[in-house]
Amino acid sequence: MKKFIIAGSILFSGLMGLAQQPLRQPAAPVAVTPISLIPAPVSLRPDGGHFTLPPVITIEARDRQDLAATLVDLVRHLSLPTGAAVSIAKVDPGATIRLIVNKTPEAVLGEEGYHLTVSPRHVVIQANRAAGLFYGIQSLYQLLPKEIESPVRVHGMVWRAPCVTITDYPRFGWRGLMFDVSRHFFTKAEVKQFIDEMVKYKYNLLHLHLTDDEGWRIEIKSLPKLTSVGAWRVDKVGTFGTFSAPAPGEPRNYGGFYTHDDIRELVQYAKERFVNILPEVDVPGHSLAAIASYPELSCTAGAENYQVRSGEKFMNWPGPVALIDNTLCPANEKVYPFLDAVFTEVAQLFPFGYIHVGGDECAKNFWEKSDAIRQLMQKEGLKTMEEVQSYFEKRVEKIVGSKGKKVIGWDEILEGGLAPNALVMSWRGVKGGIQAAKMGHEVVMSPTTFVYLDYMQGDAVVEPPVYATLRLKTAYSFEPVPDSVDAKLIRGGQGNLWTEQVYNMRHMEYMIWPRSLAIAECLWSPKEKKDWNDFARRTEANFGRMDLEQVKYARSMFDPIFMPKKDSSGAAADSLIVQLSTEVEGLDLYYSFDNSNPDNFYPKYAAPLIPPRDASMLKVISYRGGRPIGRQIDMPINELRRRAGLSTRPWLKPD
Repeated sequence: MKKFIIAGSILFSGLMGLAQQPLRQPAAPVAVTPISLIPAPVSLRPDGGHFTLPPVITIEARDRQDLAATLVDLVRHLSLPTGAAVSIAKVDPGATIRLIVNKTPEAVLGEEGYHLTVSPRHVVIQANRAAGLFYGIQSLYQLLPKEIESPVRVHGMVWRAPCVTITDYPRFGWRGLMFDVSRHFFTKAEVKQFIDEMVKYKYNLLHLHLTDDEGWRIEIKSLPKLTSVGAWRVDKVGTFGTFSAPAPGEPRNYGGFYTHDDIRELVQYAKERFVNILPEVDVPGHSLAAIASYPELSCTAGAENYQVRSGEKFMNWPGPVALIDNTLCPANEKVYPFLDAVFTEVAQLFPFGYIHVGGDECAKNFWEKSDAIRQLMQKEGLKTMEEVQSYFEKRVEKIVGSKGKKVIGWDEILEGGLAPNALVMSWRGVKGGIQAAKMGHEVVMSPTTFVYLDYMQGDAVVEPPVYATLRLKTAYSFEPVPDSVDAKLIRGGQGNLWTEQVYNMRHMEYMIWPRSLAIAECLWSPKEKKDWNDFARRTEANFGRMDLEQVKYARSMFDPIFMPKKDSSGAAADSLIVQLSTEVEGLDLYYSFDNSNPDNFYPKYAAPLIPPRDASMLKVISYRGGRPIGRQIDMPINELRRRAGLSTRPWLKPD
């Protein structure tokens, strides 16, 4: 039996016989980790007792096909924080950790399921495929103390995991996160970091939003202006969508794009972690970067003067009603060879079977004034602008199909008639998904109401401003399968992170965690296993792991929630009453109206509050066990009155 040392200290050969002996450090604290797996497994049976990592660890991996990156990561996790010596053997029935691919596949496990058995002396992970072993390893990490995520040696610990028997497999095959790299550009290394974080919670699909009005992010060699022009804009910082228009001559030096080699590297990196990458080229709307590069794709006069959007206002809502024409023109025959060239290269770079073609938020007010569109409608017998877009979508589907790929698009592609083989991604609630499923189309659910990760996570007075709020508890209530449809047509779901207001990786992390934990559980775990209070406990336990990994996350689940309303029982006609609550049970709220900062010596919230007539500010903070746990929120009384539909009081100006 041949063994080779992967990491750890240099050992005498005589020590190899100690591989199964527990680490003997009588004075060390014993870290006993509560079971806090996310997503919750299908079946978990505590068996009593604990497994302790020894100072010499042997991993048996008989079938290493597709496991190279997984084994490197496993060795790193087990050696760096513990100081253990870790070796890999092809065959070793006495190994500390055994990774076994089933010779006869178990139907219940499918492609991604696994059995994980932790006994006092061994860990065994069995699966039908390498992906299942990978997910079993992610669960093993979560069973070990959080310090297993430390990038440096942690001294004075006993590395224990509870003995358990787990059988686990996903509810849905499509478990995605969408990363918008167009509105703000993120480097190849940052996309890899995104992948590293998502796979810990068993996501298996990365949807890359590669093109939009604010930047074209993928090299198309046959159309070089898409990146020489379309990938760059004026750099502006502030609240996106409110910027002043760029001045003539301002340098367009913000942006970037991925070369073919970059894409190949990302695809391979994702594959090694059992993630597919879904590319999106968003057409016919959201195409200003393409039109700025090739104005001949428009039917609107003056398109040659268009530039990549830098964050200035260019659309009126609701509608949308475009102030400039950001659409590819369905009546322009130059558009279709252009798209053929784009999709040829995209299809060659991404092995995944689908290409996302967007289709959302297509402003049609310029089409309504276009002679070319009018002639197209007459020629093709089209009666509405929605049918014009449907004409476009069906031609796009044929182009994509000619590359050996299938089309997926946002639910607007339903309007005017759906391309026959298209898969629908339902984002405007679940209505579009229901409609598509009833028509026999497969659906991926990604409704704004549950999975839009660019929404604020807590109260608007303390969150980076966006136009809506999505709290963690609401995200956890996501149910991808509506009662009225055939469940077999729901492929799964995904969370979407649009990045208009997301400028960097730290803010990206803040926006996706912990809400992506909730979505992960909704997509992996059995519906009947969901339990908000238990999930909240497990989420808090995972915060410690994220701290060690230096991953930023939101703690909004601990913040006070304000529910103002008109006090109909009050003597005054415009009386305000304020109810307070929290998402998480067991928290105490303390408050002040006198502009001082409350702590647990201040009044404790027990019943709805009536603000004093001249109080201008309500300050609230949450505590647990005598310690602050949430943010102090300073809420202006006039803001509460506005939310309750009451007139504001001009004399109540916050100090």
